[in-house]
Formats: sequence, C-alpha cells, structure tokens
Amino acid sequence: MQALREDDTLTELDTLEPKKANMVEALTKALGIVKLACESCGISRQTHYNWLKEDPAYKAACDNLPEVVLDFAEHHLHKLISQGNPAATIFYMKTKGKGRGYVERQEIEVAEKKPLSWFVSDDSSVS
Repeated sequence: MQALREDDTLTELDTLEPKKANMVEALTKALGIVKLACESCGISRQTHYNWLKEDPAYKAACDNLPEVVLDFAEHHLHKLISQGNPAATIFYMKTKGKGRGYVERQEIEVAEKKPLSWFVSDDSSVS
C-alpha cells in the first residue's frame, strides 16, 4: 500500500503495523472522516488519535488526507463544469478567475457629492 505525502513522494505504508495501514486506507476512502474510518476498521476514535500522537510514521501518512479531500472535491467541481453546470462554472470563475476580472464588486453611488466632515455638537466637550 502507498500514500502520497505533501512533497509528492511515495511513502510505503507497509512499514506501518497492518491495523494502522488499514486505518490510513480507510481514512482515504472515507475522505478523512475519522468516525467512518474507525468503524470500518473496528477501532475507537481515541486509538486513532493516540496513534497520531505516538507514531510519527502514522501521522505522516495521515497528514496528506486534507489534500486528498481537496483533490476529490476539485475533481467533482471540474466534472460539473464539463457538464455545463452554471453554478459550478460561476463558482470556479469567482475563485480561480479573479486575475481575469471575474470578481463581484459593490458599486456605491453617492447622490450628493460633498466632502466628508465630522460634526461635533455644540454641547460636547473636547478633552
């Protein structure tokens, strides 16, 4: 079994105990949802969190899970865009197309063009 790390090098999960390697695989399939992964492996959440604290190799294998989830979501976003989904296309352009001018801007029109000034009431004291 192998998992991608942040630096895109392959880490052998075979170096982990079988239960830990199975948990990393289950976490990947569950898109990082700890409860689902623990249930599928038959371990408690606390066991998972203990492994994270005590085993640097296990923690390293789990550290890339947020990237896996983002890749999954991005893949599905691109899939929706290719299917012509307008909401997905607009979302993508508002987030990734900002440099090309795809941003929402608020325009405020002022009816009277007067200089701004601060008013102080006559009975207020200035320290």
